[in-house]
Amino acid sequence: MKFRMLDGLLKSKIDRFWNMPGRILARTGITPNGVTLLGLGLTLAACALFVWSGHYLFFGLFLGLSFACDSLDGAVARVTGRSTKFGSFLDAVIDRYQEMAVCFVIGVESGFWIPVYLVMSGSFLVSYNKARTAVDMTISNDAWPDLLERTERVLLLCLILVLEGVFPGRGILYYLLVLLGIGTHVTAVQRFFRARKLLTREDRKTRP
Repeated sequence: MKFRMLDGLLKSKIDRFWNMPGRILARTGITPNGVTLLGLGLTLAACALFVWSGHYLFFGLFLGLSFACDSLDGAVARVTGRSTKFGSFLDAVIDRYQEMAVCFVIGVESGFWIPVYLVMSGSFLVSYNKARTAVDMTISNDAWPDLLERTERVLLLCLILVLEGVFPGRGILYYLLVLLGIGTHVTAVQRFFRARKLLTREDRKTRP
């Protein structure tokens, strides 16, 4: 199952696109980790404004802006040569907190806790399956061409929120969240079987 989405097909082009604003941002003196934390702050601010206003359209657009920092921190790290292992770790942890915050406020505002749970649990399993594999063997970060990686999940979630804002009260939010949740779990299963293949191959190498 080799589905290649945006990160797989266009990663080098996407990275080059973000390098330019990354250079501009780097001139301010902000560190890559600072950009990561800025993204978290913007996400939490977007969530707070959403709970206060209830405007799905603005929430989706604001989230798109805040999630852009996920690409900008990497761009700043690349153009300044300040990529670190802790920076990658921090980015992954912050990503999970952002997803938790966004899913929580969507559940609070909409009451659609089951679809929200599907989305959040699937997203966490997608990340965990890859991370847990890395505990037992060395893996390439680019060798996981999955259906709904983080970039796709974020873009789809923002689009869903915008559509709900444009066409409120038509059930769009509920059904699209269900579809997104199913997609994340399909991706998690896809990663499970890839991990199984990689780990089984590794086991064969170590057998006497």
